[in-house]
Amino acid sequence: MKRITIIGSGNLATHLTVALHRAGHHIAQVFSPTYSHAVALAERVDAEAVSEWGRVRKDADVYVIAVKDDAVPSVVEELRDVREDSVVMHTAGSVPMSALQGLEHAAVLYPMQTFSKTKEVDFAVIPCFIEASDGYALDIVRELAESVSRRVVEIDSDKRRHLHLAAVFACNMVNHCYRLAEKEVQRAGLDFSLFLPLIEETANKIKDLSPHDAQTGPMVRGDETVLNAQRSLIIAPLTRQLYDIMAESIHSDSK
Repeated sequence: MKRITIIGSGNLATHLTVALHRAGHHIAQVFSPTYSHAVALAERVDAEAVSEWGRVRKDADVYVIAVKDDAVPSVVEELRDVREDSVVMHTAGSVPMSALQGLEHAAVLYPMQTFSKTKEVDFAVIPCFIEASDGYALDIVRELAESVSRRVVEIDSDKRRHLHLAAVFACNMVNHCYRLAEKEVQRAGLDFSLFLPLIEETANKIKDLSPHDAQTGPMVRGDETVLNAQRSLIIAPLTRQLYDIMAESIHSDSK
């Protein structure tokens, strides 16, 4: 069991903190510059809520930085005087290990998943990607990761950058396409829930087929009659531009 201080109270911070607590680790403090946010998470894991750096204790075994990517360097500066054998780790997919340079023991624990505070997830099935500055930190971050996830993979910062980019394509961009579909069916006075079987089957197919082999539809075939008819329905110029780019990319990749 590790004594852990969490820096952050957002979506990822919330789910990871709860998972670590359930795994038996002691969450000592939750820090957020917005005190009410710190309290909301701290109360779930029997921790102390703090919103001032001067109240962050220096004796935790592990400090987990789960904040916006561009805030990581400023948080690191606040943690340079923690206990000598403490491990400081961040959770950002796109932030390299070098952001923790100068710390005695540094690590990365990146859970590759989309998180929303109001949506429960099974953390055990989430792949966690780890990296560390030394053997001691690697042992600690591996112990934490394996206590919450059944799939832990050690990769370096360069590979994690590619992984995070791929995750943006596979998750954020796909979800935006769901949003565009939602707006289109709302124009027609239909319910987006009609699309759930299609979305589920699309996701399920790639368990057995590669995404390349699973692709279907008029963009693969280059069916200009259908494509032109669909273009005529699109009102927003940016959405029409996205449609054309996707049509070209899908057709080109199918060859």
